[in-house]
Amino acid sequence: MTSLGSSGSMGFYKKPCVSELMPALTPEFSDRRSRVRSVVAPTRHGADLETTRAMAARLKLTIAGPCEPDEASWRKLGEALWRGDPLADEVAMWLHQEGMAVARPQLERAIEGGGCREDAPVALRRLMDAVQEDPAWLDRSLMAQGARFLQSTGLHGMRVLRDAGLMAGYQASAINQTLLMTGSLKKGAQRRVAETTSWWLDCTKDGGMDRSGAGFKATVRVRVMHALVRQNVSQRPQWNAAAWGLPINQVDMQATYLAFSVVQLLALKTTGCMVTSEDARAVMHLWRYIGWLMGVEEGLLCDDELKGRVLLYHNVISQAPPDESSAALGQALMDEPLARHYPWAPKLLGPYNKARHLSQVSWFVGPQGMKHLGLPATLPWYPVLTAGPRFIFTGLTRLVAGGVDGPASWGRRRQERYWRRELGAGEHGHCPRL
Repeated sequence: MTSLGSSGSMGFYKKPCVSELMPALTPEFSDRRSRVRSVVAPTRHGADLETTRAMAARLKLTIAGPCEPDEASWRKLGEALWRGDPLADEVAMWLHQEGMAVARPQLERAIEGGGCREDAPVALRRLMDAVQEDPAWLDRSLMAQGARFLQSTGLHGMRVLRDAGLMAGYQASAINQTLLMTGSLKKGAQRRVAETTSWWLDCTKDGGMDRSGAGFKATVRVRVMHALVRQNVSQRPQWNAAAWGLPINQVDMQATYLAFSVVQLLALKTTGCMVTSEDARAVMHLWRYIGWLMGVEEGLLCDDELKGRVLLYHNVISQAPPDESSAALGQALMDEPLARHYPWAPKLLGPYNKARHLSQVSWFVGPQGMKHLGLPATLPWYPVLTAGPRFIFTGLTRLVAGGVDGPASWGRRRQERYWRRELGAGEHGHCPRL
């Protein structure tokens, strides 16, 4: 999400080679790095192109013109599996060496207070200097327009993000390994959905990505948390670096960024939401900035939805194929609606929402995708029945309101009410702190 060395404050940073980008956080990790340094790409890279091309077949239909990666692009994508986020990795190393009790308050002051004191550690100053200087391409008015559109999508926008982004993404088995090793399956799908929803709401609220905004602060915290996870998981004996590369590497961070931008836009369009070219451009710009702030390299980001589909296609076909982890995570998320906190008729609403989500997932991933995720065969009755009415409704509301501002206010109220009530935000829904 960031182009290291591109801004004035980062002029001292020399762009390293691929092996140097693997952070030497501990001696043990350095030893492991030396053992895999000679590998061009982890074995997960394009390990089962027949399966992943079938997974990406529907996406390919939305791309006009050639979209297969050339040899150089394919090689670079494989190399990116070895790259983490050097700025955040340095902060993670400092947190580890200094101790969380001492270092965490300094980090929180820097994030909350708007910067670092002169005596702050070099690693912390480098990160905060980088994130506080806007990239040259940033258009804050366009970014705000993207947030308002996402607010206007209401509950449906959140549902398709869950089903087309989170659930469908579990088919990428190598990404799942980090989730499993950090205990995400045991923590429960509802908690993961609630925490992700909290972060998404912060990022898409009015002013959320301003320097003092909740989305900006939450994103920087998540970036550092990812670095801590990368440090922890990469040192575990069960982590197979030769097969998987780095935990939370650049390719997998790009996949997450594309899920929140390209995937959600496609999911909205294919389920009947009116999305204009201006809406799509604004959403892509918003997530380009969030991706940049999160630590995705500049070359893996884009402003254009059609180009984003090509990037997504390359990413999907490069991923490891589904395995038993896909089914384990998919089945856990399948039952998540049953655990929500419904204000009335939970025995009715829980099964109905589970069935609705399964129907929508089947629309996005098809019968084979349902098998990959360990989900029962389901007809896509919900999107088929609601796409037409939804297109009419979203078009009319925009026409009557003269844009998305009216629908945005109404949609955001519904999104926040859903987060507070059904996901139990008062219990565990806040974006996790370090």
